[in-house]
Amino acid sequence: MFSKLPPVTRALLIANVLMFVLQWFAGESMLGDILERLQLWPLGAGTDVYSAPAFMPWQLVTYAFMHASFGHLVFNMLALVMFGSQVEHVWGRQRFAAYYFTCVLGAALCQLAVGYATMLNGGDAYPTVGASGGIFGLLLAYGVLFPNQRVMLLIPPIPMKARTLVILYGVLELTMGVTGTMPGVAHFAHLGGMLFGWLLIRHWRRRPPTRGTRPRPPNIRIVR
Repeated sequence: MFSKLPPVTRALLIANVLMFVLQWFAGESMLGDILERLQLWPLGAGTDVYSAPAFMPWQLVTYAFMHASFGHLVFNMLALVMFGSQVEHVWGRQRFAAYYFTCVLGAALCQLAVGYATMLNGGDAYPTVGASGGIFGLLLAYGVLFPNQRVMLLIPPIPMKARTLVILYGVLELTMGVTGTMPGVAHFAHLGGMLFGWLLIRHWRRRPPTRGTRPRPPNIRIVR
């Protein structure tokens, strides 16, 4: 199964797992301090008021390769394999990679805005990690490409159409983000991944994307 995964999906899976193993062994060492600076820290962190690592531009991407727990990693990677592989088969490597990292960046920008607003209201500076922004973007893309495909939730195990799943998750994340349900989860980052993914798909639809790799022209033999 692993060997049959498309290349970008497989590379993302390997990179996320290796980074988690590195986090696991780093602990409180100097390497752990370096890895801490790869997490997404809010704007304004690292000052005299907030004794935390400062925001750096590379964090807009590196945070998406780090995870807070083994369960966090497993659920994200499972969704990456389930949805990402199908999307990559349709769009091809370059378009899939561009889409995924656009969702990652969009999620980071939305989380930076939320984190900055939280700090202005006296909240603490806390980091954000996880591939969930990109994963939620892939979920949206899967729902757009395969709207009537039947999918099964893990908890609870209820079958539904992919389009229904996308709408359900979007409404659920918005509700939990506005009401403050499940604190510690970056709900608006998830929504940011979906939003930027939707905007990119809208942009592409004005210029229809190439579906996968371009087929080679057939060999033509001239019979004399």
